[in-house]
Amino acid sequence: MALYSRIEGEGKPLLIVHGFLGMSDNWKSLGTQFAQEGYQVHLLDMRNHGKSFHSDVFSYAVMADDIYEYCREHQLTKIDLLGHSMGGKVVMLFATTHPEMVDKLIVADIGPRRYAPHHQEILAGLNAVDFTTKPGRGEVETILGQYIDDLGTRQFLLKNLYWKEPGQLAFRFNLDVFIKNQEVIGEALPQGNHFDRPVLFLRGGKSGYIKDEDFEGIRHHFPKAQVETIENTGHWLHAENPAAFFTAVKSFIKG
Repeated sequence: MALYSRIEGEGKPLLIVHGFLGMSDNWKSLGTQFAQEGYQVHLLDMRNHGKSFHSDVFSYAVMADDIYEYCREHQLTKIDLLGHSMGGKVVMLFATTHPEMVDKLIVADIGPRRYAPHHQEILAGLNAVDFTTKPGRGEVETILGQYIDDLGTRQFLLKNLYWKEPGQLAFRFNLDVFIKNQEVIGEALPQGNHFDRPVLFLRGGKSGYIKDEDFEGIRHHFPKAQVETIENTGHWLHAENPAAFFTAVKSFIKG
C-alpha cells in the first residue's frame, strides 16, 4: 500500500519524515520554505500515521521499506532525506540499507542508540479517551491534561483529531498498534549498518536525546557525521525555532 504524501516544488527530491504520533502536516511551513529553495519536497505520512494506511505490522524495517516503495513509485533515484525522532530512526535505517539512493541525510534530535520506552504516559492518556461517548475537542484535551502536563505536547497530539463522521471525532493514528508495539520506537540501529556520505545531526540544546557521549556511537555508523546544536530548543526543535532549523538544514544540503 502506498504512503500518503504532500508534494510541493520542483527540483531535487527532499523527503521529510515526521516523528512518532506526528504527520506530514507538522512540516507544512518548513516544506514550503524548502520548496522555495528549489527542492521537490515530499512530506510523508508513515504507516499508521496521518492519512496513510493502518497496518498491524509496525517496525523500522517495514517503514524503511515503505520509503523504498514510495521512491520506486515516484521514480526517485537520488534523494536528500530528513527525519525527526522516530522519523530520524527510519531515515537512518533507509540510508544505511540503500546508500546508493541517498545523497545527504539530516537526522533531527535522535541518535542511532537504543532508547528506553518513555511514551507510556502519552499512550495512556490517548487510550483514556473514549470516543464512544462522542467527546468534543475540549473534552479530549481535558482527558489528555490528566496524563500530559506539557501544553505543547497536548496541542501536538490534538492535531491528530478529525471528524470521522458528523459528531464523531477520532484519532488519525493507529493507537492500538502503538500500544502493542511500544518497544519498537526505541530500538537501536543495527550495529553493522553504516553510511559513508555526509550526515547532519541536529539536536535541541535543552533536549536529552543526543548527549555528548552519543557522538562516538553516531560516528560508528556515520563516519562523516557532524552534530550541531540549536540552542534553547527541546525535542521539537524544528517547531520551537524553525528559522534556525531551516538555516542549518539549508546550509548543509546546499553546501
